[in-house]
Amino acid sequence: MDQELLSAPKIPNHTENDTVKAGELYSPWRKVLIVFVASWMTLTMTFSSTAIFPATIEIAGEFSTTLGILNASNAMVFIAMGLSSFIWVPISQFTGRKLSYDAAILALFASTLGTACAPNIRVFIATRLLAGLTGTYFMVAGQTMLADIYKPTQRGTATAFFMVGTVCGPAVGPCVGGIVVALANWRVIFWIQAAMAGLGLATSLIFVPSIEQSDQRGGKTPFSINAIKTFTPLPVLKALVYPNVFLVDLSCAFLSYFQYSLLASPRHLINPRFHLTTPLVSGLFYLAPGTGFVVGALLGGRLSDRAVIRGIEKRNGLRLPQDRLNSGLWSFFLMIPASTLLYGWCLELSFGGLALPIVSAFFCGLGLMLAFNSLNTYCAEVLPEQRTDVITTKYLVQYAFGAGGTASIIPLIDRIGIGLTSVICISPRL
Repeated sequence: MDQELLSAPKIPNHTENDTVKAGELYSPWRKVLIVFVASWMTLTMTFSSTAIFPATIEIAGEFSTTLGILNASNAMVFIAMGLSSFIWVPISQFTGRKLSYDAAILALFASTLGTACAPNIRVFIATRLLAGLTGTYFMVAGQTMLADIYKPTQRGTATAFFMVGTVCGPAVGPCVGGIVVALANWRVIFWIQAAMAGLGLATSLIFVPSIEQSDQRGGKTPFSINAIKTFTPLPVLKALVYPNVFLVDLSCAFLSYFQYSLLASPRHLINPRFHLTTPLVSGLFYLAPGTGFVVGALLGGRLSDRAVIRGIEKRNGLRLPQDRLNSGLWSFFLMIPASTLLYGWCLELSFGGLALPIVSAFFCGLGLMLAFNSLNTYCAEVLPEQRTDVITTKYLVQYAFGAGGTASIIPLIDRIGIGLTSVICISPRL
């Protein structure tokens, strides 16, 4: 195998001059607005992926279906999200990233309206899958936009604020869903998401410019019969032949499995153990990991950039992308396993009351995002000329494992208990 494939690319600090020049075209406030829109759209997309967790019983009752079917459909949504970039990234080769980004927002808005008005379970699942098919493109396009306008020593912090949207959605969604189900009809969840998508479309049209894409090969692709080849996934999947890309994707996959396992199970675990009768309290429980997500994302960005700066100073100006991975190692191998085991066994053995699961869930969320930030930013830097492909593979693998966590966690808990399940959740990363 070529030696290039066996070693992590070493990138001098001056090799991304195009990115620096692109960033100089926009004022700091314009960049902040771009970050806000990109983060808002990931918040909007991930919001509904978990908002229905507290509402599954009510939705199953209205549509005369089973919780198993709803959980399976939710897993299908995650798979659709993972595949979405294979649709929208090729479209962006024809239309440009700006137009495809706005079109994806419009598609999310329309399909969410369809879900809110769904007359039966078939339409409900179909429209949710259509919404899922826009999913990770907002993350891929958003992260590549930020990589194109921020220099490397600022990129981790920009990615941290971008990640606030990706992590708030899964955490805030169940909280809002629990409140909605307790006070109104579950359909209000999707009306809220439709309003969020509408706001995202308006702000994108106004504030997000057409940013030159540093890794777009040869500019826009003219449409022809041969151009259909653009939709093949092979160029994206080829990025996985790089061992460092594959291992980072796998690390993100394990983190995603744990994240969505944590988010899918609270109502199933908390309500019966503490004799709670409404989804409202279990919905509010999500504030604990959600707060950890936000704090971890912001803190992880700062630590990630500091690790890069220290590496540059140590090597007299030479920047290695893998430097920033050092900032997340201690959370990956220490904080996440410790807090996960505490969360699982305090519920299994019924000690610590409700307070201990809340505190341990906070540290689970904190550790997840401290690890995630360095991995996410590394994906945008390791192969600058294939940035979109690398980020696309990450989200494909990540959401495939997220789907597995969502579909499998409750049956696994019912079979072996939350204590042993927590051991299984941390064992791959150890």
